[in-house]
Order: sequence, then C-alpha cells, then structure tokens
Amino acid sequence: MWRSPKRTVLVGLTILLVGTAGAAAGTDRPNVIFILADDLGYGDLGSYGQRVIRTPSLDRMAAEGIRFTQFYAGATVCAPSRSVLMTGQHTGHTHVRGNARGTAQSLREEDVTVAEVLKSAGYATGLFSKWGLGEVGMEGHPLSQGFDAFYGYLNQVHAHNYYPEFLWRGLEKVSLRNKVERTPRPYGGFEGGWATERGEYSHDLIMREALAWVEEQMDAPFFLYLALTIPHANNEATRAVGDGAEVPEYGLYDEENWPNPDKGQAAMITRMDRDVGTLLRRLAELGIDDRTLVMFSSDNGPHNESNHDLLRFNPSGNLRGIKRDLYDGGIRVPFLAWWPGTIAPGQTSDHIGYFGDLMATVADLLDVDRPPGTDSISFAPTLRGRPGEQRTHDYLYWEFYEAGSAQAVRLRQWKGVRKPMLTGRLELYDVLRDEGERYDVARNYPDVVEEIERIMNEAHVAHPNWTPPSNR
Repeated sequence: MWRSPKRTVLVGLTILLVGTAGAAAGTDRPNVIFILADDLGYGDLGSYGQRVIRTPSLDRMAAEGIRFTQFYAGATVCAPSRSVLMTGQHTGHTHVRGNARGTAQSLREEDVTVAEVLKSAGYATGLFSKWGLGEVGMEGHPLSQGFDAFYGYLNQVHAHNYYPEFLWRGLEKVSLRNKVERTPRPYGGFEGGWATERGEYSHDLIMREALAWVEEQMDAPFFLYLALTIPHANNEATRAVGDGAEVPEYGLYDEENWPNPDKGQAAMITRMDRDVGTLLRRLAELGIDDRTLVMFSSDNGPHNESNHDLLRFNPSGNLRGIKRDLYDGGIRVPFLAWWPGTIAPGQTSDHIGYFGDLMATVADLLDVDRPPGTDSISFAPTLRGRPGEQRTHDYLYWEFYEAGSAQAVRLRQWKGVRKPMLTGRLELYDVLRDEGERYDVARNYPDVVEEIERIMNEAHVAHPNWTPPSNR
C-alpha cells in the first residue's frame, strides 16, 4: 500500500492544478456538496420504496437527478466508511478500518483526503457536523486534513447526543444551552451522555452554520462536506430512558399511535429531508445551483439502536441485513446526484460504485491526477450522461472487525461473504437474481468461490491496528 509524505503529494497536485486552472473555469469547476446521513437505510427514502416516512425533498432531488441503485458505503459502521470516503481506499487498505479509540481511528499526516485535493485546486473547504477521524491534537483533526472550516462533533460518542453541552468550531469549544448526564463510557478521554436539560438541538445549529458558510463562499468554488448525524440514535439515551431518537418535535407523526422511538425516528428523517430541501432552494436563490454538484448518501445501513421498530419502516427494503452486516442491507446505500443543467433529470443508474470513488470523481471533474494508491474509479461519465465512457470496478471489497469479523466482495453479479475473515466458509449470492441474499449458491459455482477467495486474500493488507480475530 502506498505511503508518502502528504506535503510531497499536495505540492505535486498544486503544480498540476495551477497549470489547469484557466481551463477549469465555470461549470468545469463545480462546487461540490456531499451530504452524508448517519445510519439511513437503503429503503428509508420514498424514491427507494419507503411508504411510511415522508421524504419529499430528497424524492424531488432524485427526480431531478440520478438515483443510483447499486451504490455502496465504504463500510458497515461509521468511522471506516468515512475513512474510505475521504481517502479513496477500501477497508483492506485505508488506515481506519473500524470504530476504535485513539490513533487507530485517526487519519495520519500522510493520508491524502478529498478535501486536500480540492483545497489544492483553490476550493474553500468546509466540514459541518460529524467527523470521527481524529480529535484535537491528532494528525486526523479536520483542520489538518484539508478543511478550512469545521463546526460540529469530532468523535462518535459525542455525536450520539443531539443536545450536547458543546460543539467544536475549529479548535474552539462552543458552549450550548444543554445539560448532559454523563455515562461511564470513556472514548479517547471523552464520556458519552444524554441530555437532562434541552435548549439547543445540534442538527438545527449545524444546518444554520452550513447554510451561512455556503452563502459566504458563493463567488468562488467550494466543497461542503455535510456529514449529518440524523438518524443515528443517542445510544446513551436508549440505555437510560429507552428512547434514543431525539428530536425537538414529532411533527407529521405526532398523532400516530406509535411508541415514541418510532415517532422520533420518522421525524428525524423528515426533518433532515426538509433541511436538504432548504439547501437546494438556497443554491437556486443564490444563482449557483447550475454550477453545484450535490450528492446525498448514508454511511452504512440502518439501525435500531434508538429502540424503534425496524419492521414498521422496513429501512433495508428488499435487502438482507442492517448496520454491522456485510450483507447488502448493511452496506448498499441510497445515493443521489443532482446538478441542474449537467445531470439530466429522471435518471436511474445501475452503475456499481462505492464511497472510495468520490476521490477519482473529484479529480476527474477538476481534470487533475488523483493521489496514487487509491482504489477509486470516477463516476463522472455517468453524471455527465456519457455511459459509454464509464469504467467499472473489477470488484469491490470490504472487511469488518466486530462480531467475529467478516469480509465481502462484489464481483459482477456475485456477492461473496466470509465469516470469520480469512478462514471462514464463503457464502455466495447472485444479487441480480437474489437481491435479498437468501440463497447461498457456493456449491454450484466453485470457480467463482475460488476467484472471490483469492480477491479477499489479496485485498486484505495487514495492519498493526487491525488484526483478524483468528490471528490474535
């Protein structure tokens, strides 16, 4: 796996970009917005089959752009999925391969992020809401990873609370009008908690800051990474009071005869949908919507950590599994792309891509070289309506270190899952015919099994922080 001092790579990128800046003007240098929901399932949006929760803004975004049907997250839990998104390396190569503590869950100085590529191209870069890849004093802090502006949460446990006592603005703690009952769950020196006094809802504060930042950047190219915490549960509140779906009001669902966690889950998603709509309208009001590429997705599959009823909403749709599974319900995610005037409306794409492809796509849009050592293929041809130019992956790969560990590979129509990783028996599914991964056909296709096992063995590169259980 490639390792190189970051400054060397970024100096090279800057030299390349200086030479191409004149050619990459106007719509050739679009603003880039990536909106990431937290634990939103493949079936949680109306455009993906949701029949209970209302998501009109995102459904309109789908109708006005491209809805991808076979797009995958970087991992089945938060931190590694975000590491894949930022570095363009799959979980067999990227530094952060699971939810962990300390430097194991921090990007390093030598890791090159999408934000750094864009910053080297002269983009303003802003991160709002949840980071999860490095804290104050670590090499992975967002201000050390290519972001000019940051407002939100640095670590996962802090981000579980929608009514925290503070948020971070850059390196500064900003106090909020909330009081938190701390719980003994230390996380890199930080304890989790749940609010006993609720004055300010963090999601609303973060959206306000993000919208203001966009307005400030409207005259020059910018990259907004809006990594929302909705609909992730406050796990500590679930443990304490049985309801982790924190939201100021239930809105459309207030009169439903549902338990409160169910009302809160639906209300959070509809609230997020409302705010995505507000952002898209603001881009149009500023006159920059036709030079802004907006993408929307989720970091992994759905959860029931708030204590809500999964059966009520069917958040995985027809897919098998949820968060922490490497079946498609844990990793196949909604993915929408919207760019008025460039992306033709009303499209559905079955292109097979994943989070790591953002790196190559950004480099392609800017007409620059991507950093070496990535596992990334641009989907810009699909965005631009040039399917004949669209390259495809030889395969996609995932590995996971919880619950005894697992590996997965998507190879053409085939999906292989091995538990535990490296030593387990491979399950094989034809996901084009069997989307729900119900019928293991490994015995019928020994050559495919052998090919996928070879890929799994080669794609996994040993890392001192991430040791498969069988090797411990």
